[in-house]
Amino acid sequence: MFSPWSWSVRQPRRRFLRFTGAALAASALTSGKSLAANRRHPAFRDYPFQLGVASGDPVEDGFVIWTRLAPVPLEGGGMTGESMEVRWEVAEDERFSKVVRSGSTIASAGWGHSVHVEVSGLQPERWYWYRFTAGGERSPVGRTRTAPAKGSPGSAFRFAFASCQHYETGLFTAYQHMLSDDVDVVFHLGDYIYEGPATKDRIRAHRGPEIKTLEQYRNRHALYRLDPALQAMHAAAPWVVTWDDHEVDNNYAGAISEKKAVGQIELLKRRAIAYRVYYEHMPLRRAQQPAGPNLQLYRELNWGLLARFLVLDTRQYRTDQPCDDGNKPPCEDCYRTDATILGRRQRDWLFRRTTDRDALWNVLAQQVMMARVDRKAGPEEAFSMDQWPGYEADRRRVLDHFQSARVKNPVVLTGDIHTNWANDLDRAYAPDGKDPVAVEFVGTSISSGGDGVEKPKYLASLHSENPFVKFHNAERGYVLCDVSRDHWKTAYRTVDYVTRPGSPVRTRAKFVVEPGQTRLQVG
Repeated sequence: MFSPWSWSVRQPRRRFLRFTGAALAASALTSGKSLAANRRHPAFRDYPFQLGVASGDPVEDGFVIWTRLAPVPLEGGGMTGESMEVRWEVAEDERFSKVVRSGSTIASAGWGHSVHVEVSGLQPERWYWYRFTAGGERSPVGRTRTAPAKGSPGSAFRFAFASCQHYETGLFTAYQHMLSDDVDVVFHLGDYIYEGPATKDRIRAHRGPEIKTLEQYRNRHALYRLDPALQAMHAAAPWVVTWDDHEVDNNYAGAISEKKAVGQIELLKRRAIAYRVYYEHMPLRRAQQPAGPNLQLYRELNWGLLARFLVLDTRQYRTDQPCDDGNKPPCEDCYRTDATILGRRQRDWLFRRTTDRDALWNVLAQQVMMARVDRKAGPEEAFSMDQWPGYEADRRRVLDHFQSARVKNPVVLTGDIHTNWANDLDRAYAPDGKDPVAVEFVGTSISSGGDGVEKPKYLASLHSENPFVKFHNAERGYVLCDVSRDHWKTAYRTVDYVTRPGSPVRTRAKFVVEPGQTRLQVG
């Protein structure tokens, strides 16, 4: 098995590359300058590829490969104001004895010297290796893969999904174990970074105040990217990413801040910076390049005819949370038909794409829990206003669409809440859970919240109030899914602790979904 741990430990500080070959055109960000106008042989202050490499959004003939030149990562990157030429190679083997694509692109100063190359013209459904070179320095090697061909049945595959990796509250041990699971794709469902200030007496520390400026956001992303476990997992497989709130500011809703004293213009200015830096650090395509405070992150990815993944954005287009946010009894605003968590354009797109019945599994990769979980014991009710229950009209529109459009095998993947859940999703709120139209798998955090602790009394109350909840767990970890034409298998993988290194990994629960069924079965 490919092991990127080798380069994270042994990567030379200075390694020079000589190679020849024709440079092929590549889709990449440029600063509008020709290659000749950019420095080709810079003298870096230190090794420029300290943030590693990554790939993402695989399609049948290619993928995105990413890196960022940052010889001094926590000081804005440590680059000059000039853009730099970067060479890239894609090979069929880890030793690069058969290079199949190569070329030059520009690490633009305006985009933090990040590099996004959209590689195409490759064979479907196979693994490739890639690397970069700048100024005589060579990057670590990454491994990535293409998706099955369009119209093909699509072979069985394995993916993991994760979310919520607060650097201060725990180690990213879960990624070390995910690496051993040898997944084809990783889905990250939000809270890749946390925006808060450095806090005393935590496992490890952020630097500086709450981030608001361009350099502060770049330094925070760089701090997270320096984590060796996260770097290694990025280098091992392609990622499909979406954000939640902490990539900008906690619980923001569209242009509305959680802090009522912050005006919409101020929040949009901050959002523009945060979206820009998010793009700079993620293996995203040019189609996702932001324009000011706007970035279309929702998109579709397919695994042949086996699975269609619809990646959603439940932050940028939502209306304000009702009932003053938090876990609250439902108020009138929860049911407003003009309230939305998706926005009309994204919702219409979602309905169009799931009406097409060619894919066997239709998967929503998104941020916040869709199940309407009552958080209060007894006859009184309390629901999370930041999740889908705070936008009940939108929630019911989606679940009604699953049934009325006869969407094939809908599965919802969710992050956000630092706990594991497995839910049957009812069309409307039905406490008996007898009318499911889809299933939902909610993944816990990688590290946010520190070591998780189970609360037996809470679990008893939770299941009593919400019989459609089939599993709940409060430890850290990730979710592993094996998908084929015969079944969908999900395993909840947890670590015992994240406040010190070396935790083992355990499988806490397994579930199976069979095609044509909309109900969870214990696996």
